[in-house]
Amino acid sequence: MRGRRGLILGIANEHSIAYGCARAFQAAGAELAVTYVNDKAKPFVVPLADELACSITAPCDVRIPGQLEALFQRIEQEWGRLDFVLHSIAYAPKEDLHGRVTDCSSAGFAMAMDVSCHSFIRIARLAEPLMRQGGCLLTVSFYGSERVVEHYNMMGPVKAALESTTRYLAAELGPQDIRVHAISPGPMRTRAASGLDRFDELLERAAAQAPQKRLASIDDVGALAAYLVGDGAKALTGTVIPVDGGQHVMSG
Repeated sequence: MRGRRGLILGIANEHSIAYGCARAFQAAGAELAVTYVNDKAKPFVVPLADELACSITAPCDVRIPGQLEALFQRIEQEWGRLDFVLHSIAYAPKEDLHGRVTDCSSAGFAMAMDVSCHSFIRIARLAEPLMRQGGCLLTVSFYGSERVVEHYNMMGPVKAALESTTRYLAAELGPQDIRVHAISPGPMRTRAASGLDRFDELLERAAAQAPQKRLASIDDVGALAAYLVGDGAKALTGTVIPVDGGQHVMSG
């Protein structure tokens, strides 16, 4: 990956899936741009970006109009091109996330869809003109998209939409040699996942159920992400790939 340049959205701290991926990209020789969501997150993200020798570190909250566009303008000005993007961001209001799907509010569902799914579409639109020689777009899903996972609630339908979006983007951007994938890790102790109700129980069940009897790590996800961005995966696109110790093959 030496000489390639990539954008990473979604690092919150050293336990983030996005950080595991960024570490793998950097180890393979890529040059990175990293974002932090707001000033509260900045002290946790900037030291990690410095450790990764990132060329660009910038704020980006996809809920703030113009901020995503400003980020891509800066990338165009400083780099002139982009080879890959990792989208690892999701959000749902707590009151909707902790309730039944049946009861979730229209506003809460719309916000979850906008931040967790439509932002990936916006990123694809902004990245396309910078990927003149082709590229790769990655997002992060979860198996609650296709199976009912207790306490995952409204994020299940949202992740299902994200996976469908991945397939449609892959079909539309394939002629430009832009590949699109969703990585679907098993449960992990990340800041985002900690917002789920009774998450420790989910972790224990997942590890016991998986054929490998272990949970995947952020480094496992990073290894797959680096492979998908690299030339070895140049004939692959439109996939949803589980990284979960084999848990996805079990019936329940």
